[in-house]
Amino acid sequence: MTRTVFVNGQYLPEDQATVSVFDRGFLMADGVYEVVSVLDGKLLDFDGHMRRLARSLDALEIAHPMSDADWLAAHRRLVAENGVTDGLVYLQVTRGNPGDRDFAYPPAGTAPTVVMFTQSKPGLADNPQAATGLRVVTVPDIRWHRRDIKTVQLLYPSMAKMEAKARGADDAWMVEDGFVTEGTSNNAYIVKGGAIVTRALSNDILHGITRAAVLRFAREAQMTVEERSFTVDEAKAADEAFITSASAFVMPVVAIDEAAVGTGAPGPVARRLREIYLEESRHTAI
Repeated sequence: MTRTVFVNGQYLPEDQATVSVFDRGFLMADGVYEVVSVLDGKLLDFDGHMRRLARSLDALEIAHPMSDADWLAAHRRLVAENGVTDGLVYLQVTRGNPGDRDFAYPPAGTAPTVVMFTQSKPGLADNPQAATGLRVVTVPDIRWHRRDIKTVQLLYPSMAKMEAKARGADDAWMVEDGFVTEGTSNNAYIVKGGAIVTRALSNDILHGITRAAVLRFAREAQMTVEERSFTVDEAKAADEAFITSASAFVMPVVAIDEAAVGTGAPGPVARRLREIYLEESRHTAI
């Protein structure tokens, strides 16, 4: 079945959807994106994603192309028209098409480009890796220093993920000055002595929407949370490790650079947080 996608206010068959070759998202990676998960036909953490989208647009001085109500309507229409029960809605906003290539920003009033599409992923919440855990390797973090902006500049995370696969792992954790920053497309955590440890928010990491929800649920469940940096050696010596993201939810990490974490199997804290997140998120989905 051909998907219906959204391009600049139009709902089109995917094979009829086009963007200009002069679009700055294509030429300059000058754009931002969000990914909203869909479970049981409903959107998870939608308001959080809209707040982060607004923050990213403001940080890059890109005009807001749609209201939250319009974004919600577009998400719901794409989910309905594409028959998505479990999956993702991807949206991207670029600085638009100035009509030619130039390092300078286009003239004021240039309309941003908006693209949206769905990805159907039946059984998204039943990923078998939740029972076995992920194996990660560490790589240097050589990205720019505004990682808090969710830009489409994803070449290095993609390269890091491919390096991980070449080394027989599932993903990579990026390391700067000896401390773990985050995964290629997720936030990173360890558990030691019952305490959940994850890097504090700053320009060094993406301000994960799932991260915020999971930490809130952890505190509500009377779990100890420490927002601080941790080293690779500390991670390898931890009792547990895990990652969070919009599509993976909470996913255990069982090995780092081939060294087993804890027992080498998913731990109780990660398993419980995954249960809580899925239960609470389904309850509040819209």
